[in-house]
Amino acid sequence: MIRVLIADDQPLVRRGLALILGPDPDFEVVGEAEDGARAVALAHELRPDVVVMDIRMPVMDGVKATEELARTLPGTRVLALSTFDMDEYVVAALRAGAYGFLPKDISPEELIAAVRIVHTGEAAVAPRLLSRLLSAYVRTPERPRSWAAETPAELTPRELEIWRLMATGRGNAEIAAELDISVSTVKNHITGIFGKLGVRDRAQAVIAAYESGLVEAGTGSG
Repeated sequence: MIRVLIADDQPLVRRGLALILGPDPDFEVVGEAEDGARAVALAHELRPDVVVMDIRMPVMDGVKATEELARTLPGTRVLALSTFDMDEYVVAALRAGAYGFLPKDISPEELIAAVRIVHTGEAAVAPRLLSRLLSAYVRTPERPRSWAAETPAELTPRELEIWRLMATGRGNAEIAAELDISVSTVKNHITGIFGKLGVRDRAQAVIAAYESGLVEAGTGSG
Protein backbone atom coordinates (compact mmCIF):
# COMPACT_ATOMS: atom_id res chain seq x y z
CA MET A 1 0.00 0.00 0.00
CA ILE A 2 1.40 3.38 -1.06
CA ARG A 3 0.33 6.13 1.33
CA VAL A 4 -0.30 9.40 -0.52
CA LEU A 5 -0.79 12.98 0.68
CA ILE A 6 -2.31 15.45 -1.80
CA ALA A 7 -1.38 19.15 -1.59
CA ASP A 8 -3.18 21.69 -3.79
CA ASP A 9 -4.84 25.00 -3.02
CA GLN A 10 -7.88 24.15 -5.18
CA PRO A 11 -10.39 21.85 -3.44
CA LEU A 12 -11.71 20.54 -6.74
CA VAL A 13 -8.23 19.49 -7.86
CA ARG A 14 -7.54 17.78 -4.52
CA ARG A 15 -10.80 15.89 -4.76
CA GLY A 16 -10.13 14.91 -8.37
CA LEU A 17 -6.67 13.55 -7.55
CA ALA A 18 -8.08 11.64 -4.58
CA LEU A 19 -10.80 10.14 -6.77
CA ILE A 20 -8.16 8.96 -9.26
CA LEU A 21 -5.83 7.42 -6.69
CA GLY A 22 -8.25 6.31 -3.97
CA PRO A 23 -10.03 3.46 -5.77
CA ASP A 24 -6.74 1.76 -6.70
CA PRO A 25 -6.01 -0.96 -4.13
CA ASP A 26 -2.31 -0.04 -4.23
CA PHE A 27 -2.94 3.46 -2.86
CA GLU A 28 -4.27 4.99 0.33
CA VAL A 29 -4.92 8.75 0.28
CA VAL A 30 -4.09 9.63 3.88
CA GLY A 31 -4.71 13.38 3.77
CA GLU A 32 -5.18 16.60 1.82
CA ALA A 33 -3.48 19.97 2.32
CA GLU A 34 -4.45 23.38 0.95
CA ASP A 35 -0.98 24.97 1.08
CA GLY A 36 2.68 24.08 1.43
CA ALA A 37 2.92 24.75 5.15
CA ARG A 38 -0.04 22.48 5.83
CA ALA A 39 1.49 19.84 3.55
CA VAL A 40 4.71 19.85 5.57
CA ALA A 41 2.81 19.65 8.86
CA LEU A 42 0.58 16.80 7.66
CA ALA A 43 3.53 14.93 6.20
CA HIS A 44 5.23 14.94 9.59
CA GLU A 45 2.01 13.79 11.22
CA LEU A 46 0.92 11.15 8.69
CA ARG A 47 4.28 10.03 7.22
CA PRO A 48 3.04 9.41 3.66
CA ASP A 49 5.21 7.60 1.14
CA VAL A 50 4.48 10.14 -1.61
CA VAL A 51 3.26 13.75 -1.58
CA VAL A 52 1.55 14.90 -4.78
CA MET A 53 2.47 18.58 -4.51
CA ASP A 54 1.16 21.56 -6.47
CA ILE A 55 4.05 23.92 -7.10
CA ARG A 56 2.21 27.23 -6.79
CA MET A 57 0.33 27.52 -3.49
CA PRO A 58 -0.23 30.23 -0.87
CA VAL A 59 1.43 30.51 2.56
CA MET A 60 4.34 28.29 1.48
CA ASP A 61 4.79 27.36 -2.16
CA GLY A 62 5.45 23.82 -3.33
CA VAL A 63 9.15 24.45 -3.95
CA LYS A 64 9.82 25.54 -0.36
CA ALA A 65 7.62 22.73 0.96
CA THR A 66 9.53 20.21 -1.15
CA GLU A 67 12.85 21.52 0.11
CA GLU A 68 11.65 21.24 3.72
CA LEU A 69 10.40 17.68 3.23
CA ALA A 70 13.60 16.61 1.47
CA ARG A 71 15.56 17.93 4.45
CA THR A 72 13.39 16.63 7.29
CA LEU A 73 11.55 13.60 5.84
CA PRO A 74 13.83 12.08 3.20
CA GLY A 75 11.72 8.91 3.14
CA THR A 76 8.73 10.90 1.87
CA ARG A 77 9.00 11.52 -1.86
CA VAL A 78 7.47 14.46 -3.68
CA LEU A 79 5.80 14.35 -7.09
CA ALA A 80 5.35 17.96 -8.23
CA LEU A 81 2.40 19.13 -10.31
CA SER A 82 1.90 22.37 -12.22
CA THR A 83 -0.88 23.88 -14.28
CA PHE A 84 1.76 25.23 -16.65
CA ASP A 85 3.95 23.07 -18.87
CA MET A 86 6.61 25.76 -19.02
CA ASP A 87 7.28 26.80 -15.46
CA GLU A 88 10.63 27.76 -13.94
CA TYR A 89 9.25 26.51 -10.64
CA VAL A 90 9.43 22.98 -12.02
CA VAL A 91 13.21 23.07 -12.32
CA ALA A 92 13.38 24.69 -8.88
CA ALA A 93 11.23 21.89 -7.43
CA LEU A 94 13.48 19.21 -8.94
CA ARG A 95 16.52 20.99 -7.52
CA ALA A 96 14.77 21.23 -4.15
CA GLY A 97 14.28 17.48 -4.00
CA ALA A 98 11.16 16.53 -5.95
CA TYR A 99 11.44 13.07 -7.47
CA GLY A 100 9.34 13.98 -10.48
CA PHE A 101 7.07 16.43 -12.22
CA LEU A 102 3.86 16.14 -14.23
CA PRO A 103 1.59 18.79 -15.74
CA LYS A 104 -1.99 18.78 -14.50
CA ASP A 105 -3.34 17.82 -17.91
CA ILE A 106 -1.90 14.31 -17.69
CA SER A 107 -4.17 11.28 -17.81
CA PRO A 108 -5.22 9.32 -14.70
CA GLU A 109 -3.07 6.43 -15.93
CA GLU A 110 0.00 8.69 -16.18
CA LEU A 111 -0.59 10.01 -12.66
CA ILE A 112 -0.91 6.52 -11.21
CA ALA A 113 2.22 5.34 -13.02
CA ALA A 114 4.20 8.39 -11.86
CA VAL A 115 3.25 7.91 -8.21
CA ARG A 116 4.38 4.29 -8.43
CA ILE A 117 7.68 5.29 -10.04
CA VAL A 118 8.37 7.98 -7.45
CA HIS A 119 7.56 5.54 -4.64
CA THR A 120 10.36 3.25 -5.86
CA GLY A 121 12.84 6.12 -5.64
CA GLU A 122 13.14 6.64 -9.38
CA ALA A 123 12.63 9.98 -11.08
CA ALA A 124 9.38 10.62 -12.93
CA VAL A 125 9.55 13.54 -15.33
CA ALA A 126 7.40 13.74 -18.44
CA PRO A 127 9.96 13.27 -21.26
CA ARG A 128 8.10 15.62 -23.60
CA LEU A 129 8.61 18.47 -21.14
CA LEU A 130 12.10 18.01 -19.76
CA SER A 131 14.16 19.26 -22.70
CA ARG A 132 11.78 22.21 -23.20
CA LEU A 133 12.04 23.16 -19.54
CA LEU A 134 15.81 22.95 -19.53
CA SER A 135 16.05 24.91 -22.76
CA ALA A 136 13.98 27.71 -21.23
CA TYR A 137 15.26 27.81 -17.67
CA VAL A 138 18.70 26.20 -17.46
CA ARG A 139 21.02 28.58 -19.24
CA THR A 140 24.04 29.23 -17.05
CA PRO A 141 27.05 26.92 -16.77
CA GLU A 142 27.21 27.41 -13.02
CA ARG A 143 25.75 24.62 -10.90
CA PRO A 144 24.87 24.59 -7.20
CA ARG A 145 28.02 23.73 -5.30
CA SER A 146 26.44 20.78 -3.53
CA TRP A 147 25.65 19.13 -6.86
CA ALA A 148 28.93 19.33 -8.69
CA ALA A 149 31.88 16.98 -8.59
CA GLU A 150 35.13 18.92 -8.17
CA THR A 151 35.75 18.35 -11.85
CA PRO A 152 33.92 16.40 -14.58
CA ALA A 153 37.20 14.57 -15.10
CA GLU A 154 36.38 12.57 -11.96
CA LEU A 155 33.97 10.60 -14.12
CA THR A 156 35.44 7.75 -16.13
CA PRO A 157 34.92 7.82 -19.91
CA ARG A 158 32.23 5.14 -19.55
CA GLU A 159 30.44 7.09 -16.80
CA LEU A 160 30.61 10.26 -18.89
CA GLU A 161 29.01 8.47 -21.84
CA ILE A 162 26.24 6.98 -19.70
CA TRP A 163 25.57 10.37 -18.12
CA ARG A 164 25.28 11.91 -21.60
CA LEU A 165 22.88 9.19 -22.74
CA MET A 166 20.77 9.63 -19.61
CA ALA A 167 20.60 13.35 -20.27
CA THR A 168 19.40 12.81 -23.84
CA GLY A 169 16.47 10.74 -22.62
CA ARG A 170 17.63 7.13 -22.82
CA GLY A 171 16.36 4.62 -20.28
CA ASN A 172 18.60 2.00 -18.69
CA ALA A 173 17.67 -0.69 -21.21
CA GLU A 174 18.33 1.65 -24.15
CA ILE A 175 21.72 2.63 -22.70
CA ALA A 176 22.61 -1.02 -22.18
CA ALA A 177 21.70 -1.87 -25.77
CA GLU A 178 23.58 1.10 -27.22
CA LEU A 179 26.76 0.35 -25.26
CA ASP A 180 26.40 -3.46 -25.46
CA ILE A 181 26.52 -3.93 -21.69
CA SER A 182 24.03 -5.36 -19.19
CA VAL A 183 21.28 -3.32 -17.52
CA SER A 184 22.75 -4.17 -14.12
CA THR A 185 26.10 -2.73 -15.24
CA VAL A 186 24.34 0.44 -16.35
CA LYS A 187 22.66 0.72 -12.96
CA ASN A 188 26.00 0.30 -11.18
CA HIS A 189 27.56 3.04 -13.30
CA ILE A 190 24.60 5.34 -12.65
CA THR A 191 24.99 4.88 -8.90
CA GLY A 192 28.63 5.92 -9.26
CA ILE A 193 27.69 8.91 -11.39
CA PHE A 194 25.17 10.12 -8.81
CA GLY A 195 27.79 9.89 -6.08
CA LYS A 196 30.47 11.76 -8.03
CA LEU A 197 28.09 14.50 -9.15
CA GLY A 198 26.49 14.84 -5.72
CA VAL A 199 22.99 14.38 -7.17
CA ARG A 200 20.22 12.26 -5.74
CA ASP A 201 18.37 10.96 -8.75
CA ARG A 202 18.03 10.87 -12.51
CA ALA A 203 16.16 14.16 -12.83
CA GLN A 204 18.89 16.05 -10.97
CA ALA A 205 21.57 14.29 -13.03
CA VAL A 206 19.87 15.42 -16.24
CA ILE A 207 19.65 19.04 -15.04
CA ALA A 208 23.31 18.88 -14.02
CA ALA A 209 24.25 17.61 -17.49
CA TYR A 210 22.60 20.63 -19.10
CA GLU A 211 24.08 23.04 -16.59
CA SER A 212 27.56 21.62 -17.04
CA GLY A 213 27.39 21.93 -20.81
CA LEU A 214 27.68 18.16 -21.33
CA VAL A 215 24.55 18.35 -23.47
CA GLU A 216 22.73 21.33 -24.92
CA ALA A 217 19.03 22.11 -25.18
CA GLY A 218 17.47 20.40 -28.16
CA THR A 219 19.64 17.26 -28.03
CA GLY A 220 17.19 15.18 -25.98
CA SER A 221 15.19 12.37 -27.51
CA GLY A 222 11.87 13.17 -25.83
